[in-house]
Amino acid sequence: MLQLPEIRALTTLSRDGWLLFATRMVRLFAYGFLAVVLGLYLAEIGLSDTQIGLLLSVTLFGDALISLPITIIADRFGRRRMLMIGAALMIFAGVVFALTGNIALLTITAIIGTISPTGNEVGPFLAIEQAALPQTTTDNQRTQVFAWYSLFGSVTTGLGSLAGGVLAVSLQSSGYTPLDSYRAVIIGYALLGVVLMILFLRLSPAIEAEKLGAPPTLKSLFGLHRSRKIVFRLSLLFMLDAFAGGLVVQSLVALWFNRRFGVDTAVIGTIYLGANLFAGLSALAAARVAARYGLINTMVFTHAPSNLLLILVPLMPNLPLAVLVLLIRFSISQMDVPTRQSYTVAVVDPAERSAANGVTSLARTVGSAISPSLTGVLFNMGALSVPFFLAGGLKLVYDFLLYRSFITVKPPEER
Repeated sequence: MLQLPEIRALTTLSRDGWLLFATRMVRLFAYGFLAVVLGLYLAEIGLSDTQIGLLLSVTLFGDALISLPITIIADRFGRRRMLMIGAALMIFAGVVFALTGNIALLTITAIIGTISPTGNEVGPFLAIEQAALPQTTTDNQRTQVFAWYSLFGSVTTGLGSLAGGVLAVSLQSSGYTPLDSYRAVIIGYALLGVVLMILFLRLSPAIEAEKLGAPPTLKSLFGLHRSRKIVFRLSLLFMLDAFAGGLVVQSLVALWFNRRFGVDTAVIGTIYLGANLFAGLSALAAARVAARYGLINTMVFTHAPSNLLLILVPLMPNLPLAVLVLLIRFSISQMDVPTRQSYTVAVVDPAERSAANGVTSLARTVGSAISPSLTGVLFNMGALSVPFFLAGGLKLVYDFLLYRSFITVKPPEER
């Protein structure tokens, strides 16, 4: 019986590969669960739009500062150990955010802890897991596995967004205040961090990197040596893309839907369930497209149309049309994600994968950390549409520069 390549890729996964899929799903469910109410929660405790944007920026900066050293040393001191530390930081952040509305304590926790205002990956998890995933499958199935990894994450992010929104509305219908209902969601985020820690405990030593030689030196900046040049070039481009994406993070887009159309969290959660489902399916389709046209071509020529659609979202005159354009956008917007992940680990030295992922993730996080504060200021000025225009335009610039710089740099399977 002829087996589809997507299904065949899953059959190559080891037990550790399936566990990494499970940790991805729990984590992304938690991120979606939190992100749909986080902006509303911060507004409910009395923060202005400008303060909310600034706090979200600080949160992402803090994730970057904590994540970089963890990912740099992960291959040497143990990937499982570093993943456990990341889970502990996630639990810590959830507990503190739920217990206090003090802006100073929230800011400190945002710097130290791991919390996602975007609904997407933050912290050291993604970089380390991406470094380990190629060891749980074959080179020929690597891109397909990354596509499934993105699909599982996208679907569970959407389910988390729906669950967070429905829980908040249900609690409010039962007599709880909006503040208490949002706080319950944040407590749930911390509990999911505990589940994540338990799953990391079950990973085997097979996910660890091969033992390296001498400790990193100044010549191996950020744990990189042979791959340093290409990683830094990719990082600059990824930073531009992430800065643009940070202008329209999920928490702020949820706030935009609430301000523009007056919809509640349950409706917002449903919108993001559909959006993430389409995004996940597009990620799975990306592997087939990449096998035929190449990773860079797939990254660029699927990403550019999605950015044009992003610009159109705020131009829609009513909620149904705005949601429709957003869903169409998500149906192709994530095709660059598994291809980007697969491309990065393919063109760097295998012994430097965690470090390479850590540096590129740092670049993306720093880029996305700057922009929410700008969106907060624009929202405060009443310029609700401007972040969408800026995000779409800058992402188009990124697509052009990525194609121009890397179309000739081929991964092993394309040479």
